Amino acid sequence: MAKHPLVMALAKVIIAAAWADGELSLDEINDLKRLLAELGQTGGQFALTADEWAELEMYLSSPVEAAERTRLVDDLRDLIVTSEERQMVLHTIQRLVAADRVVTPVEREVVQAIQYALERGSQSLLHQLGRAFRVALGIRAPGPNREELLPEFLRNRIYYALHMRLGQDIDALGIDRDELHVLTLAGGLLALIARVDDQVTPAEHDRIVTILKEWWHLDHTRATLVAEIALTESASNLDFFRLTKAFADATTVEQRERFLDALFAVALADGELSGAESAEISRITAAINLPHDRFVAARLRLPRQPGKRL
Repeated sequence: MAKHPLVMALAKVIIAAAWADGELSLDEINDLKRLLAELGQTGGQFALTADEWAELEMYLSSPVEAAERTRLVDDLRDLIVTSEERQMVLHTIQRLVAADRVVTPVEREVVQAIQYALERGSQSLLHQLGRAFRVALGIRAPGPNREELLPEFLRNRIYYALHMRLGQDIDALGIDRDELHVLTLAGGLLALIARVDDQVTPAEHDRIVTILKEWWHLDHTRATLVAEIALTESASNLDFFRLTKAFADATTVEQRERFLDALFAVALADGELSGAESAEISRITAAINLPHDRFVAARLRLPRQPGKRL
């Protein structure tokens, strides 16, 4: 259970309101994080824990649709006990609108709907008993709940994003869940190479798709989906050390040695291996527990580039 359940429920509702128009810029996310950090201080003498921040990151990472927003508001309403708590919640939600950020008409409308939903809660004895019963037993309001995927979010952001995109249809990929974790981790590492110079060329995108198709026997549509999710996540969300450790833990030495060829293939997609790309592959080699001579061997397998020394 969260250390600060009411504050956490309120924080999730605030994030859901900010996602009302389906978009959040990096500046808006940073503004929200500042507001949430201040909110965490109201939950007691301690700030939000690392695990609680991880839960909030799940909601910041992708849009919150109406059905999930409704579930979050219902959860929050069940946790409000006193009139002081209700006033604190309503005041904090109002601060979201008054904060130094652009608030769209859609966001304002959603905030007003949330305030109305919280204010109209019945105070009858029957309602109070029902609320206490649900809270005591940990019964959540019905509706989409991404927190069920928290372990996936922490372990592998690309797998999590793919699961969020496909839902139960993720099994239609026809790949064992463990192997799908390896596939998505590999996609993340390939995406890191493509993003070394902060932009992904069509050739790099296509090379990643080709590798995923050939190595995991995916059709073009599914390989493209995994590649695009990996490239999107690699733009901001990937933790290099978590990604490489998870890949090393999930693969054999032989598989990782072969995978170096795939990394170099992406680096050469535009016809030339840059020093930055070579350095990144060397860094990945060490991080996935391979000795440097494996990196050298993989590089020596590359086709010679005229005028270049390997």
